[in-house]
Amino acid sequence: MFDELKSILSRVDADYADVRYELMFETRVVFSGRELTGVTSNRSDGYVLRVLKRGGLATVSFTRPEDAARAAKAASENASLVAQRTKSPVSFARAVPEAARFRPPLGEDPRSVSLDEKLSLARRYNDIAMQTPKIATTQIAYSETTRQKHFASTEGAAVSEDLVTTKIAGSITSQDGALTQTVAQTTGGSQGFAKVRNREADWEARTKTAVDLLKAEPVTAGTYPVVLNPWLAGVFTHEAFGHFSEADIIEDNPSMRQRMNLGAKLGSDLVSIVDDPTRPGQLGFYGYDDEGVRVRPVQLMKNGVLSGRLHSRRTAAAFGEPLTGHCVAEDYRYAPIIRMGCIFIEPAMESRDSLLARLGSGLYVADAMGGQTMGENFTFGAQYAYRVKDGRLAGMVRDVNVSGNLYNTLRSIRAVGNDLELQEAGGCGKGQINIRSCYGAPHILVEDVVIGGR
Repeated sequence: MFDELKSILSRVDADYADVRYELMFETRVVFSGRELTGVTSNRSDGYVLRVLKRGGLATVSFTRPEDAARAAKAASENASLVAQRTKSPVSFARAVPEAARFRPPLGEDPRSVSLDEKLSLARRYNDIAMQTPKIATTQIAYSETTRQKHFASTEGAAVSEDLVTTKIAGSITSQDGALTQTVAQTTGGSQGFAKVRNREADWEARTKTAVDLLKAEPVTAGTYPVVLNPWLAGVFTHEAFGHFSEADIIEDNPSMRQRMNLGAKLGSDLVSIVDDPTRPGQLGFYGYDDEGVRVRPVQLMKNGVLSGRLHSRRTAAAFGEPLTGHCVAEDYRYAPIIRMGCIFIEPAMESRDSLLARLGSGLYVADAMGGQTMGENFTFGAQYAYRVKDGRLAGMVRDVNVSGNLYNTLRSIRAVGNDLELQEAGGCGKGQINIRSCYGAPHILVEDVVIGGR
């Protein structure tokens, strides 16, 4: 494969060029309620060629090897046109060109498991919900994506890597008269098929939550001290903070760039945040990004002080900061963009029960269900919450959303738990879809959070 990629690069007239070839396999099994509504398997492949010439950067995607010469010519011409018209010539930070073959370990390769077995397992988890009284319907799917990537550059890089993602995920909806409640569940990750086996207890627990919500009272809107569970705290870390750690998000926003200046004190002394895709066994684990750069852990915040950010080769040069290996594409159709890999709040010393005791009275808010951000402000849905009285869970409430300002919330974190969890649910829709973007947190105690009903 690399001989072919080098041949493509040899046709390019440019200061720098790279080409990525991907072979992608996708399998999907979908249940809607009791009905099996889809079983699909797809194979596709393609190339992405990037050309940097006199400060102009251009990208061309193509699927047929015989189109390589035409693609090389078009990319070079497009880069020249960009160079003539840009006020900000592009340069790339220096990267060490590596020759590497990276294969993340799999507990059980899903490609060796029959489609019948995948269908049977998805059906089993779906049946747990559908055989439970007051469950109205489900939307549950088994999905498996394999990206076999090969990257080469005119600097001499030659990197290949397999990314295998396996999950069973979906929603469970309960109903009592006109009242319906929906919860989400995801089982899986990047460790292989073994991760989705023997997870009946998780689906049983999530089904019970859906039914229990029918008896819960709507939350009373107001401002509360809260304990956020790891899923919801992880979503806050990813959505409200993490995107502002991606250099391309802030580079053309002067006020945000000034506020996110390295060394700025943004949060409580208790808050330290890392993005580390090198942690084995988590959803976002990988070795090299789609610019051929080896990924590394990045300390984004240390004791409330902004200490790092995520970069591509272009933004690392523009900011004068180190490369991080966080430039990732959805697949062979796209040039890479800056993405989080595995972002989380670092754990501290306190247990969940200790946090609840410190909370005294307030809310314990659990599990994310959608949401949005607008600048530094955010609103996230929660799947459920509990009232907390005298440090103990007192009763479930429903129809909960959590709103706030990023910086106020970071400063209002009063305690951090010792129970870091990285979510099997993940993904990010910034510009492209990244199904492997991972996030997590321990439980955290936050003062003065605005809570409203949906």
